[in-house]
Amino acid sequence: MTGRTAPSGASRPPLSLDEYAERARTRLGPEVWDFIEGGAGEERTLAANRAAFDRTRLSPRVLTGVGECDPSTTVLGRRWGAPVAVAPMAYHTLMHPDGETATARAAGAAGLPLVVSTFAGRTFAEIAAAATSPLWLQVYCFRDRDTTRRLIEHAEAAGFEALVLTVDTPRLGRRLRDLRNDFRLPPHIAPANLPADEADYSSPSEHGRTGLDPALDWSVIAWLRSVSRLPVLVKGVMTAEDARRASAAGVDGIVVSNHGGRQLDGAPATLDVLAPIAAAVDGRCALLLDGGVRRGRDVLGALALGADAVLLGRPVLHGLAVAGGAGAAGVLGLVLDELSEAMTLTGTATVADADASLLAGPEDTAAARHRRSGGAPLPDRPEPTGTATATLHTENLHRGVTDTSPPTTPENTPTAELRKQDLHRSATDTSPPTAPESTTTATLHKANLHRSVSDPVLDTMNFLNEITGRFPDVVSFAPGRPYEEFFDKDEILEHIRRYLDHLAAGGASDEAIRTALYQYGPTAGQIRELISDSLRADEGIHAPPGAIVVTVGAQEGMLLALRALFADPGDVLLVASPCYVGITGAASLLGVPVHPVEERADGLDVADVEAAVLTERARGRRPRAFYVVPDHSNPSGNTMSRRAREELLELAARHDLLILEDSPYRLVSPGIQLPTLKSMDHARRVIHLGSYSKSVFPSARVGFVVADQPVRDPSGAETLLADELAKIKSMVTVNTPALSQAAVAGALLACGGRLTERNAVPAKHYGEALRVTLEQLDRHFPEDVRDRLGIGWNRPSGGFFLTVRVPFPADNAALLRSAEDHGVIWTPMAYFYPGPGGERSIRLSFSYLSPAEIEDGIARLAAFLHAEIERPGATGPTSGRDT
Repeated sequence: MTGRTAPSGASRPPLSLDEYAERARTRLGPEVWDFIEGGAGEERTLAANRAAFDRTRLSPRVLTGVGECDPSTTVLGRRWGAPVAVAPMAYHTLMHPDGETATARAAGAAGLPLVVSTFAGRTFAEIAAAATSPLWLQVYCFRDRDTTRRLIEHAEAAGFEALVLTVDTPRLGRRLRDLRNDFRLPPHIAPANLPADEADYSSPSEHGRTGLDPALDWSVIAWLRSVSRLPVLVKGVMTAEDARRASAAGVDGIVVSNHGGRQLDGAPATLDVLAPIAAAVDGRCALLLDGGVRRGRDVLGALALGADAVLLGRPVLHGLAVAGGAGAAGVLGLVLDELSEAMTLTGTATVADADASLLAGPEDTAAARHRRSGGAPLPDRPEPTGTATATLHTENLHRGVTDTSPPTTPENTPTAELRKQDLHRSATDTSPPTAPESTTTATLHKANLHRSVSDPVLDTMNFLNEITGRFPDVVSFAPGRPYEEFFDKDEILEHIRRYLDHLAAGGASDEAIRTALYQYGPTAGQIRELISDSLRADEGIHAPPGAIVVTVGAQEGMLLALRALFADPGDVLLVASPCYVGITGAASLLGVPVHPVEERADGLDVADVEAAVLTERARGRRPRAFYVVPDHSNPSGNTMSRRAREELLELAARHDLLILEDSPYRLVSPGIQLPTLKSMDHARRVIHLGSYSKSVFPSARVGFVVADQPVRDPSGAETLLADELAKIKSMVTVNTPALSQAAVAGALLACGGRLTERNAVPAKHYGEALRVTLEQLDRHFPEDVRDRLGIGWNRPSGGFFLTVRVPFPADNAALLRSAEDHGVIWTPMAYFYPGPGGERSIRLSFSYLSPAEIEDGIARLAAFLHAEIERPGATGPTSGRDT
């Protein structure tokens, strides 16, 4: 079946994937060629997949200063050499005796994953032994679920990292080429990982008809979760509606696929349905595409329309047929070379920079899509100049700035640059502090204290703590604490010892180690190198140690950043509202005016941020920075989409705005996390506030600030903003306790800086706690009941919180009744609004509770809600922000 010889002119390596296909065709028997190459029916969908890419045009960009592009990306927490994986295809052994082992070696050499078919011709153990990059298992669900379960167990034991469930095959498509050829597998070709004595595999179409389960529904996702801990992707989604169903079912990824044109003939091309599916998914899970990819620029086109990566199918088999593993490697190498070429010529520095602006033609632009969706025209975006950050348009940072804005510099810098005169004067003041005037009485009047002590925001948590203390037996949905069962009292000592051993291994003397542990240490912190490594490994944030300040929790980081940045009474802090009270409390302490930007029902709209900027400018004030928790926000639980993140960074560049990013719940949340704003920040617009309270343990009180913005003084000398923050810190906490830093450092060393891996079990618990909370709310308030009562809630994808809307004032009086009469505590959402708002919403935190406690607590909460609605004088549903 594979015995034909190559033509004499075939010694030159193929220069395109089409050339590989032509050479493969001469080497394979016609029936084998038809089996791998054919589609269903008249093969209209097969042809449409390629035609869609042929229609796609990319816009060349010139003088971008991009230099060497970086095609690497991260999917499901693993770094790939490029946004390309090898698609699942049966029986690589038809192409070459080494089969999937040769493919695995080729994929590994390129740093790309391989999705191994259920019908692989080599065993999982053999493939895993040859692999050096991630392996995923493509799963067909058989009528006999035990067969499927055993298949998954064997793959998991071999080290496979994800399951890709093919969902578009309740029956196999009618493939005319195979019917005409009466295609049968050769006797020596069989699925190596399925029971040899339980089925006749010689006719793939017949086995598919008798073996595969034709009655699958969405419950299969839960079943897969019950038999495996691996992430689950679904392959075969072709509509936005199914994408939403998949996301609601909790999948970790979606593969937009029409089975390479081998199922429903006449279905659209995958590329043609990608954009609406990407909009429906909105970054909640990984989004991949297959079908018709034949060039590196095809990969970039798919990324521009919303895919995170593509799967490459038939061409890999062509390479195997031509030259075994070397041929497969040649195919992958061609695609990656073409991708790098396309990225460079379009000015695309990284995969994260690929968006719809790359597409040529008026109907393919982001502005056109925005207009079609009913939005106002987007502002014009000028062509980039020769800067390394042209995608963020730094040359437009000062467009429309009023006379109250800081003076511009003659340089058109590629990063957000700060001047010392724009910082609070304490950052550069070297004079000793003046002594306060003596007073003749010990009696103080509140009117003579700073106005912040009268701010209600400083009283809210005190009231909550008082309620908790008075009713110790209640179920409390108030504290956003980590689950205590994950803490081992002996682990802290192990962490500290590990850090001391690390110092010794690095050449530190006993005296130096003693000093590091017992003395104050450097103000900016002594574990900055480890934090830098961890941020790079876990978050894709490339921050040198010198750009990091280790703080006493994230709260001190907020205080330092606000004190340094807000130098003028006319400087205003924008905050996403509702927001964490720590930032508004710090602003109150420092006398920084706050402008809330209220979230909509589905989260933050960047257009509202821009409106706030323009409003403050019209008032003669300068919007200095915007505080946001983009991932699983406290208190709402909302997560910003990737598109919103990109838009926010572009807005920051346009309006000379800094972003204070605070994301404490990312590393303890299940599933795929969207990239941080800081990892997407090429113009140093983002100051990243971090904390190890959730990801290591709260009592360490260790946080950090990534502040890599250059600060230029009048003489032209430059420092980093981190250096200025350290000066302020020396007058606040002096340093972050060395013992706390040592404990956190030991935890980082234990997991190689990958806190995501360290927290896999806690993240699963918090995901389960969220699931149980939503399940119990649904049980006590079915859709018809909650619609009638005016109750509703959001459905976060992770974090510790969710928001419940109620038809009555959720104030302190209601909280007291809830605790006294029903034994359940929650937090009024009004606590988290800098201005009016949240009066009819409550925040539930489920992180500190076991599933049994959640079930009991939601039952108590349901009793309270019913009682409150029926209470004399209670009001019904209201319109507006709290409904």
